[in-house]
Amino acid sequence: MFTKIWQGFEKGNFAPVYLLVGEESYFVDETIKRLKAALSKEEETEVMTFDLNEQPIDFVIDEADTIPFFTERKLIIAKNASFLKATEKGKEKIEHDIKRLENWLANPTDTAITIFIAPYEKLDERKKVTKLMKEKSVLLLAETPQNNDLNAWIRSEVAKHGKAITETAIQKLIEMVGPNMLQHQMEIEKMSLYLGGEPEISMELVEDLVAKTLEQDAFKMLNAYLNNKQEEALIIYHDLLRQKEEPIKLVGLLANNIRTMIHVYYLQKKGYHQQQIAKQLKVHPYRVQMVSSQRNRPTDQRLLQALYTLANVDLQLKTTGGNRERHLELFLMKQL
Repeated sequence: MFTKIWQGFEKGNFAPVYLLVGEESYFVDETIKRLKAALSKEEETEVMTFDLNEQPIDFVIDEADTIPFFTERKLIIAKNASFLKATEKGKEKIEHDIKRLENWLANPTDTAITIFIAPYEKLDERKKVTKLMKEKSVLLLAETPQNNDLNAWIRSEVAKHGKAITETAIQKLIEMVGPNMLQHQMEIEKMSLYLGGEPEISMELVEDLVAKTLEQDAFKMLNAYLNNKQEEALIIYHDLLRQKEEPIKLVGLLANNIRTMIHVYYLQKKGYHQQQIAKQLKVHPYRVQMVSSQRNRPTDQRLLQALYTLANVDLQLKTTGGNRERHLELFLMKQL
């Protein structure tokens, strides 16, 4: 859907109103970038941005209805359209004139292109304004591609830099970066520049150049511990300590990962698939995929024992002084 709309921009095909729904910021940023580029081919474009958490919808409508001075069309970006999602009455930051918006949507001006951005997992479909917005605008769902689609997108992004990438490198990149497409884009650009005249991104290059996150390191440390690879777990732990990470924070991350594992394995036994589990646990599907793909799954008893022991480590960290790093180190040294 996005590709078709982006190709339309290049041909000068624009709608007066777009609605971007979803949490994947890559698609939002890329759509705005391509729209600006298409509008600026012949002349400089007027661009106005409004935050609907801070400014009323009247500002957006007034600007859209004002004829542009120097260009044929102006671009209006309306961020955080929170009035489209479910909110408790009286909890709204700004009071919006929804009736005026509904009337305006019936006949939007053609001298402005207005993009409403709703960076939320889902909208409140019961609201009249939500139904009308979806009916009167071009709806684009900013969702992270799943598995094969993400692989294909990575290959396409690498090809833009005139490079190729191995299958193992793609899997390692997804493992290290997760589902964040903006981060993928930056890492691919960085590796392509580093390669110079070399043609291919390898798994070794990904391991060397891609920035590691604390969550990934904590997940790897836990897996090493659960697989009785004490030396590997301790190497990761000491590396994190050198990065000034607090042991009490690491204990929290380890415990959170264990709880996620317990819940994922339980729901899998009940017959839930990955998307259903992610929705039930309110975590990203990629996190569920990472847990599900573990080859040597620990038993529920081992996981509960590890969680109980971590609770004691947490208590020691909060109640004793001295060498605080030692408490988690001793935990990682002992086999379950």
